[in-house]
Amino acid sequence: MVNMVDEPASGQVVFPAKGGGPDGEDDAARQRPGYELPLLLFAGFRTLIDAAHAELAQRGHPHVRPAHGFALQAIGTGAAASDIARRLGISKQAAGKTVDRLVALGYAERTTDPADARRRTVRLTERGRDLLATSAEVFARLRREWAAALGEERVRAMEDGLRAVAAPGAFRLDAAGWIGGMG
Repeated sequence: MVNMVDEPASGQVVFPAKGGGPDGEDDAARQRPGYELPLLLFAGFRTLIDAAHAELAQRGHPHVRPAHGFALQAIGTGAAASDIARRLGISKQAAGKTVDRLVALGYAERTTDPADARRRTVRLTERGRDLLATSAEVFARLRREWAAALGEERVRAMEDGLRAVAAPGAFRLDAAGWIGGMG
């Protein structure tokens, strides 16, 4: 986690305090190091994800993990495990392990494909659909909180700016595979 004020804890990156240029220059006047941007973007992501999962736990989903959300999106209206693996950018074995966990938690189920009895399909259960709907509500509330703190125009400008500079195709479900494991 990024720590911009307090003493550093193990594994934290610490940024200088605002207005803390060596000769008293303010934050706007000093050039900001390039490494801060990805760390701040990740810290914002982590702040939203952690807050969402704390609320999801309180609302009946205590065992769901951030990577599960990517997997539920990859399952969509139904998919074979190999399709889920491809969508997430992970191995079939890792996808199978994730699906096993989602099935055990009651978020997904394995069914026979009606078009091909030899093919198994993974589908969301009512509990899985409820988790996705609840998480959408939670993220909408968190966005409103950010807009209340920063102003709606600044949040929209941030969203528009990120859309403008994000690489084409960068918004993909395989972010979990890119970051790390899905288990």
